[in-house]
Amino acid sequence: MTVTVERVTDASAAASAAALVSVLIDTVASGASVGWVEPPTAEEATAWWSALFDDPDAETWVARDGERVLGTITLVRAAKRNGPHRAEVIKLMVHRDARGRGIAPALMAELEEFATASGLSLLVLDTETGSLAESLYTRWGWQTVGGIPDYAIRPSGELGGTTIMYKRLPARSGGTRALA
Repeated sequence: MTVTVERVTDASAAASAAALVSVLIDTVASGASVGWVEPPTAEEATAWWSALFDDPDAETWVARDGERVLGTITLVRAAKRNGPHRAEVIKLMVHRDARGRGIAPALMAELEEFATASGLSLLVLDTETGSLAESLYTRWGWQTVGGIPDYAIRPSGELGGTTIMYKRLPARSGGTRALA
């Protein structure tokens, strides 16, 4: 089957929250903390996704193979008045069963295309220092700002560092960027 990437809408939010439960649980169970120390219960994961989808500053995409959701990524616009040109990339996750199929780069490409079309010029993210994700972001043109040691408790119980990264986006064709 062909993998498709689609943006979560108000109409698809409830179904997407339920479908993303297994992706979040699998991601934490495979060693990525993504904000969790232990895999959440299905109820906790559903509530977390639902709250994220209620955030008016967040846009989320899912990658599907037919009806099955295989991965996700979210863009959160800066809430500060001095930051309408920037956003944070959070929760790039791909289920272990679907890794190596080009899903992560497809999700990131969709997010970056949307961000550029929306007038954003700067994206930021943090990722586990030394992780596969960090090397992927570097390959995709992200720049490292620096790292913070012992930033988060990993699912293993050990403290792990985080790397802060950014990416400047190209200006939209036709001139200057709108900041509203």
